[in-house]
Amino acid sequence: SGILVNGEIIGDKQIPPNGKINTYFWRFGIIHQKLGVKLEVSTQDITAFQNGKRVKLLWSDTASLKGANVDLHLTKDRSLMITLRGSVKFVILLHKVWAKHPYHRDYLGFYTLDSHLLSPSVHGLLGQFYKGIEYEVSDLRPGEVPEKPDATMFLKGEELNVTRGWQKDFRRDVKNGENVPCWFIHSNGTGLIDGKASDYIMSGLFKRF
Repeated sequence: SGILVNGEIIGDKQIPPNGKINTYFWRFGIIHQKLGVKLEVSTQDITAFQNGKRVKLLWSDTASLKGANVDLHLTKDRSLMITLRGSVKFVILLHKVWAKHPYHRDYLGFYTLDSHLLSPSVHGLLGQFYKGIEYEVSDLRPGEVPEKPDATMFLKGEELNVTRGWQKDFRRDVKNGENVPCWFIHSNGTGLIDGKASDYIMSGLFKRF
């Protein structure tokens, strides 16, 4: 009866010379059943359904749509702001790459604003962390890469080996992003996420657990 957000990933166009295939979010499905809102956002276009009406937008547009239960603000080739009535806001960023790049693809970034408005029962691969988690990090030691040390993280009664790293936050600067320090959890997040990574694989873009 609440909000559902699923994402679909896609790999590089072909295997790069280093053999490491990158994966990207290229499509998101968002549903709010009570509000009668359904959105499908891909790297090509945006489709909104509300109360039996269908609206399609292209990333090459700049547009604002106000509905009874959802507002959309599209900035050309850059971002989509989704505001659900009485609830959270989502920002989806479009990252465009050179169309003739031999490996990389256009991809989407997903951010949740005002996540404190979500209920305590919010869950999912991202949702389970919106209320924060308690952890401690100690035993900092050299890692395989000099600028990325390893450490031990105490979390949920477990001891996890973690590696220092950096990720990009593109909300303020879509092109270059801002470096954000983080800890990389090995083995697909085992010990950090509830259950295992395969538990979060859905059979469709609008399917629930």
